[in-house]
Amino acid sequence: MERKGLVSLSGTPFTLAGTEIKEGMQAPEFTALNTDLREVHFSSLKGKVVILASVPSLDTQVCELETKRFEFEAEKLGDQVSVLVVSMDLPFAQKRWVRDNNVKTLGTLSDHRYADFGMAWGVLIKELRLLARAVFVVDKGGVVRYVELAGDISKEPDYDAVLAAAKALL
Repeated sequence: MERKGLVSLSGTPFTLAGTEIKEGMQAPEFTALNTDLREVHFSSLKGKVVILASVPSLDTQVCELETKRFEFEAEKLGDQVSVLVVSMDLPFAQKRWVRDNNVKTLGTLSDHRYADFGMAWGVLIKELRLLARAVFVVDKGGVVRYVELAGDISKEPDYDAVLAAAKALL
């Protein structure tokens, strides 16, 4: 499935590949790699509220700002909430970024091997093979309760709305 013109960068529209995720849907399974090259299955997080943010690359200014903000918020949310940032960055680059930025609470996942997350969650930018900027909040039962897709991938998400959605599920 492809959707055209939903996201852009500097006025250039792109095509999203994969299934569109809407509030109320069961969160789709995906497999991605952690910074130790181990496969992580989304289903392993069932029973927790999950904030799942996709970004084009941790090595860009907006993605770095977003990930640092979610790290700051994750520290305050406690262990009932898992915060994950998914990108196409290699696990080695993510590990370096996490180390260099003293990230302790949120997790990073790499979708570079399979693009499984990007396709399952409908955020794979076909022309770039990067992930669009999006944020999903999933409840403890695995149902998607909040979806935000950035129309312009150079813009940060609405943090207040994301955090309100997550806190409402606790």
